[in-house]
Amino acid sequence: MKQSLTYKILNAHKVDEDLINHTMRIKIDQTLTQDATGTMAYLEFIGFGLDRVKTELSVSYVDHNTLQNGFMNADDHKFLQTVADKYGIVFSKAGNGICHQVNLERFAKPGKTILGSDSHTPTSSGIGALAIGSGGLDVACAMAGMPFSIVCPKVVGVKLIHRLRNGVSAKDIIITLIGKLTVKGGVNKVIEYYGEGVKTLSVPERATICNMGAELGATSSVFPSDERTREFLRLQGREEDYIPLSRDEDCVYDENIVLDLSTLEPVASAPNSPDNVVKIKDLAGVKVDQVLIGSCTNSSYSDFVKVASVLKGKHVHPDVSLGIAPGSLQVLQMITENGILAVLLEAGARILESACGPCIGMGQSPATDAVSLRTFNRNFYGRSGTNSAKVYLVSPEVAAISAVKGTISSPMDLPLDLFSIDVVYPKCNSLIYYPTFTKEVVMGPNIKPLPKFEPIPSVIEARVMISLGDNITTDHIMPAGAKVLPYRSNIEKISEFVFSNTDSSFTERCKEFGKGIIVAKNNYGQGSSREHAAIAPRYLGIQAVIATSFARIHKKNLINFGILPIELTIDGDVLDDLKIEWDKDKITVINQTKNQSYVCKNTLTKEEMELIGCGGLLNTV
Repeated sequence: MKQSLTYKILNAHKVDEDLINHTMRIKIDQTLTQDATGTMAYLEFIGFGLDRVKTELSVSYVDHNTLQNGFMNADDHKFLQTVADKYGIVFSKAGNGICHQVNLERFAKPGKTILGSDSHTPTSSGIGALAIGSGGLDVACAMAGMPFSIVCPKVVGVKLIHRLRNGVSAKDIIITLIGKLTVKGGVNKVIEYYGEGVKTLSVPERATICNMGAELGATSSVFPSDERTREFLRLQGREEDYIPLSRDEDCVYDENIVLDLSTLEPVASAPNSPDNVVKIKDLAGVKVDQVLIGSCTNSSYSDFVKVASVLKGKHVHPDVSLGIAPGSLQVLQMITENGILAVLLEAGARILESACGPCIGMGQSPATDAVSLRTFNRNFYGRSGTNSAKVYLVSPEVAAISAVKGTISSPMDLPLDLFSIDVVYPKCNSLIYYPTFTKEVVMGPNIKPLPKFEPIPSVIEARVMISLGDNITTDHIMPAGAKVLPYRSNIEKISEFVFSNTDSSFTERCKEFGKGIIVAKNNYGQGSSREHAAIAPRYLGIQAVIATSFARIHKKNLINFGILPIELTIDGDVLDDLKIEWDKDKITVINQTKNQSYVCKNTLTKEEMELIGCGGLLNTV
């Protein structure tokens, strides 16, 4: 049978398959964590009692919480470094770069499965791997040698034809696709790219597309491993990692899309959702206050080549603050050696640390009511740190020319090839540490023991604590930013911030009633993989979430921590007392306040019901 590239990799790693529930378990070759989610993942791994990780490679990155305004972040960095050394994990120290950029440069390999505790882990699929984002507990289990369970994904074949015009970028490809499919159009699907247009895209461009594929809710995205892949690996000094890997000709996809690259034009994701897609020409003249170039989506060397080509001989508009964050130490070294950094500085750019930074609200919050253009992947309400700001997601080229003109502008008529892209990549190891197995784990006072959760009963009687609409993100549930993220290893403290930007009384209401239920509409839990968005509500007594549909990673996180996800539509704003009866066949929800009853099929697998019945995956393990 002709196979897609997706299923070639999945079948090569398949441990077993549940045909009734359409799920499979796969072997994971590599894992990655970052410090915002890794602290919990390693606390969970330590609890398994193993002496070292069982994967081919596991890497721990520090890239999210690099602002050290207090002891908490620095303590957690020390914890992460000592855990890595003790258990056989490669450690990428703060300053070495963003996990996805560094992983693409140094560790990702064609044909490998990669599981990361970050939703943008599919960035590495740009090199021909199958990289998947998940919650930290799933990564901990993978490091312990356990298979990873997924819904057998549908595969969407995206055929790329022709090539991009000048001033149109890979970012425009993925934003256009998100506009077509919406932020929930990729749930339990893999987006697979093929066609003659693929050969026109470099590995960093492919990585940009795979990175932002997470905004479709997709399990992953994937590109073939071809001669462009081989050339990238050669320039990185690891051509030995190359293998050719592609789909079988005439394989059948579950869905088919054709994108003619020659017809695309610059676009933006307008506030406050990646699928609110608008053409740049229709935004022309909108005044810009801030421009930020970087993040795991657009911080490669080739991105900065384009930015420098735009900025050379020009100056940033006096009303605009331009911040630039190279994605890795390697990129910073390259733009320094090739004169690009000097061009950026002369143009009036501010150079930020090679880290996630503003993308997760860690500094560079815009002014009140400001318009901020960002080359990032998410523009959810409040994510920038300024609730009133209007955040647009754009390509580096659009960001650069808009910074110069002071208004949203198109780069299509600009020369964008003033610097060479085909240069040898330096290999700097100054901030990468390989395990010596000599250190003992150091835990600072902010690192608290994992909470223990009892199984929820088969009959739940509780009040609805909050009623929400469509596309509630993990940023709504568990905000990030410099105020919150330092408590990522302290569940008691971080639980005080649940829904704090949406309903500041939520936590106190949960404490008053002791237990509760959350009600929402479509695509509940989209966005980040942060399992704190499940653990902290569970700590506050949330026993069930009722929603029309769930984002893939968050649904799995709810199950992992013993919260019952119920796929059911309840009309109106519900803040009533509910009674939930659930078994293997059906779930009955009774509104005791209004004397209404709702019945739906229980879509949970036997394994998932067992996890909830035990109080979560940790109890099961």
